[in-house]
This record gives sequence, C-alpha cells and structure tokens, in this order.
Amino acid sequence: MHNPELSEQEQIRRNSLEEIKKLGYNPYPPETFKISHRSSEIKSVFEADEKALGDISLAGRIMSRRIMGKASFAEIQDSEGRIQIYLNRDELCPEEDKTLYNIVFKKLLDIGDIIGIRGNVFRTQTGEISVQAKELVILSKSIRPLPIVKEAAGKVYDAVTDAEYRYRQRYVDLIINPESRELFRKRTQIYNSLRELFNERGYLEVETPILQPIPGGAAARPFITHHNSLDIPLYLRIADELYLKRLIVGGYDGVYEFSKDFRNEGMDRSHNPEFTVLEIYVAYKDYKWMMDFTEEMIEKVALDLHGTTKVMVGDQKIDFKRPFKRITMMDAIRESTGFDISGMDEEGLRSVADCLNVEVDDSMGKGKIIDEIFGEKAEPHMIQPTFIIDYPVEMSPLCKKHRENPELTERFELMVNGKEICNAYTELNDPIDQLERFQEQMKLSAKGDDEAMFIDMDFVRALEYGMPPTSGMGMGMDRLTMLMTNQTSIQEVLFFPQMKPEPSQKVKVESEKDDYLAHGIPEEWVDALKALGYTTVDKLKEVEKPGKLANDLNGYKKKNKLDLPGLSPEVVGEWIKG
Repeated sequence: MHNPELSEQEQIRRNSLEEIKKLGYNPYPPETFKISHRSSEIKSVFEADEKALGDISLAGRIMSRRIMGKASFAEIQDSEGRIQIYLNRDELCPEEDKTLYNIVFKKLLDIGDIIGIRGNVFRTQTGEISVQAKELVILSKSIRPLPIVKEAAGKVYDAVTDAEYRYRQRYVDLIINPESRELFRKRTQIYNSLRELFNERGYLEVETPILQPIPGGAAARPFITHHNSLDIPLYLRIADELYLKRLIVGGYDGVYEFSKDFRNEGMDRSHNPEFTVLEIYVAYKDYKWMMDFTEEMIEKVALDLHGTTKVMVGDQKIDFKRPFKRITMMDAIRESTGFDISGMDEEGLRSVADCLNVEVDDSMGKGKIIDEIFGEKAEPHMIQPTFIIDYPVEMSPLCKKHRENPELTERFELMVNGKEICNAYTELNDPIDQLERFQEQMKLSAKGDDEAMFIDMDFVRALEYGMPPTSGMGMGMDRLTMLMTNQTSIQEVLFFPQMKPEPSQKVKVESEKDDYLAHGIPEEWVDALKALGYTTVDKLKEVEKPGKLANDLNGYKKKNKLDLPGLSPEVVGEWIKG
C-alpha cells in the first residue's frame, strides 16, 4: 500500500521487498553465508596465477548494474573494495525456472542490496577480473536508496561531501566514500603501532573508572551525573592520571590506557566533548626519558603508517624524524613576543597580556595567564615537532618541581602544526607537596576558576605509601590521527562526532479505524483515505472541495483495482460533515 510519508524510490523498494517475499525468497535470511575470499584477495591471487582459484564465494553490496538480456554485469563492494560480477541467465538458473535471474535480479534487486555469490573467477575480454555467478543469495534488501555517486574512468563525480550529512550518517559515508573507510583503518593502525611498542617493553594495558567521585588529573570542566543507589554525584572522567598512578604505587613498572575522556567545554575543529587519550606511566623514569620515548613513539607511527617520517599536513611537510626541537616555555614566549616573563608576579603578567592584547579575566592566576599568552602568541608558530619544556609551577599541580629551578616544573608538551599533541611530567610523588598543590587549586576555585582541580585525598593517601620516581605522558589520539591522516577537523577522525540533535519531527498520530466509522465513513474506504494522506478524521474535516477528494478516491480505486462502487461529490461531502 502506498505510504505518502515515503519517497517514490522508498515505496518502490518496499514493493520489491514484498514481491521477493511472495516469490519465496527470504530477503533477510538467518543462515551463515560462508565467504571464502574477499575482493582484493581474489584479484591478487588470480593476477599471480589464473589457475589458483577454483570455486569461490564472496558477499557484498551491489554498487552498480548493467542489465542486458540473458547476461548482465554488476559490481559488488565488500570490506576490501569492489569486484565485477557476471551473471548469465542459464548458468545462474540451469533448470527451467528462470525467476531468480529474470525477475529477482533484473527487476527486484537494487543498488545497495547485499548479496552472496558463489562461482568461478575469470578475465573478461576487456581484461577485467570478474566472478561468474553460479549461485546468488539475497542477504539483505536495502529499502532506502544510497546517494548517487557517479564514476567514470576511475574518477569519482558527485561525491557526497556535505560534512553534516557524512557525520550524522557515517554508515552512508563509509559505504560510498572509500577514503573514509581507509582513514579509520589508519586510525586503528596508529593504535596498533603504539600497543606493539608498549607491549614489547612489558607495559601493562589497563582499564580505570570512567565514572569517578572526583574528576582529577587535569584542569577542566567536568560532566556531572547522579548515582541513584549510592545517592552521590559522579563525574565523567576528565583524565585517568590519578588512577594510573595508583597502579604504579601498587607495584607495576609501566601501565597504559587508551581512554575515553570527557570535558564539558567548547567545541571546534580540534575539540570534541568526548575524546580519546593515551596515558602511559613508567616507574623510575623522568621527563627527559619520556621525551626520548615520545620521539620514538611518534617516529614509529609515521613509519608504520606511511613508510617515511615525512608527512604532509595541509600545505606543510612535517618531518617526524628524531630528535625533535626542545625549547623552554619562557624562551618560546620571548622568541614570539619579545617579552621575558620569567619571575614576573601576577600583576606584571596581566600588564604583559594587556600589551599583547591577550584577553584574561579576574579568575585567572599566574599559571592561567601564562598559558593564555603562550597559547595565543607562541603555540601557532610551532609547526615542526617541538617540545615545550619547563613550565611554571603554577601551571602544573601534579608535576615535580624542576631539579634546578623551584619556580619551574619538569614538564613538556609536544607541539606540532600549531597544536598540542601530548603533555608529560616527571610526576610529583611527594605527598605533602601534592596536598599543598591541591589546596592552591582550591583557592583558584574560590576565585571562580571552574576548571580548578578538586582535592583527591585518597590519591594523597596513596602517595603517602610511597610512589617510585615516575614519568607520565598523555597524548590526544584524535589529534595524532588528524596529523597522520592530513585532516583539519577532529570530526573527520571520529566515527560518530557529537552534534546537535536533528530538528525534531512532529509525532505522527493516526486515527483508529473506529474513529472513521464513527464519523460515518464506510469501512472499505478507510484504507484508501489513509493512503491518500487523510490519516486523521480531523484532516478529513478540513477538506474544502468534496469533488476533488471524490475524484482522488475514484482514481485510487481504479489504479488499485478495488471492487468498490464509484463515489459522488455529494456522498464524500456527507462524509466530511460527519
């Protein structure tokens, strides 16, 4: 039956679905379809030895069709690419019944449908490696058409490039844009490259709580929720640092986690409220060792992914070959602005910020002001990999004081292409110093800084049992993936980025059949009225021209060959009045 809420193509596909069922085929079969080869394997094996493949089976989505007489071609796409399928009516249907080819394949299947094929591999007269179908199985009927993407001579035309469409319907993006599938494969390769290195060193991959009673380990605004059974507030973690360091206290020499973290802050092309961070902590190491190790990590990822340390990012060629440049934060600010802010008090820093037109507010302490100056005036110039080292103590409440200058901390951040990629410390393991730092953070909170850290007394207690000298590092995996795949937006490297909800649709309310009967409408005409869009009795009451509705109903009766008497405008007028 016609549904006015559907497009013409959607209605046609639903009609085809019903026809397939009537012919005795299950368009969504429950059985396993055994796949012997993927498309790329078929091509590579056949290219090497045309006799190496016997009967094969593969499955995929129909992406194009060329319907002819007794023989047709189709192209199907699996997880590794596309391959041509050749269908000969008499080979596919050797018995007298040719329904599978003549009706099902030629008339009822569509682009987007998923099928299974069993047959043999051959090369066409034009030289294309193809599979001749001896069997065809419908595996999933697609009732919504894919966007049309034209291809000619290997070149794609009319590709779906609308970002919002691609992010909201990532499944469609992955079907029709092979470069999107490849990008996310590379993301997984990056993770595997790092895991390989960590596991070789004997470091343990662990999991720590996402819901935390205290959001610790970073200065950020958290998401808050409530646990009903415990009747306590809980926070989505902003970092997993404090839990991982508890594990170092517990006796592990090295732990790491790829974690989902959450920060209730702004969104832009490099920030998403939900993001992935690698955090790693290694006992008996310092931040100098961690800088060397970070260089090794990044260089390895580039080589594993690209076979070279030189990677194009926009119009910049960035070289990840070790060693990277190292410069103190104060020197970086001086190089970029001409101001030496070493040893300045808060008033002096505010004066420098004013001279540089860097916006600061009353809630900011020294650390936040320095961070604003650096972020706005120095960070954008760090294109090639650069370690910014030795941060002021006010900026690093979890970091050990510098061994040579107590005004600084043993901390670094890696900057690439004007963005921070990772953050690392020689970890603070003095419990008394740590408690004092937490207390300083609480003073900032009292001034109105909603990103200041909470006091985690259990973490202080853990340090009181003794944590060995440790170095820790956190790396943004989304930003690393952006760099390594030459993407300018974080949304491109997230399968499902956070977005505003789609505009809400009105709830569809339909009158029941009894409502029509109570209004004086014969039962045999109720379905026809609904099919024409009069899904409620109130809509029927709004009709101003009974004659037009009578003509529409009579036309519907004729088209659908209904055995009903014709309707006059007078009769329909009585229905409308009720």
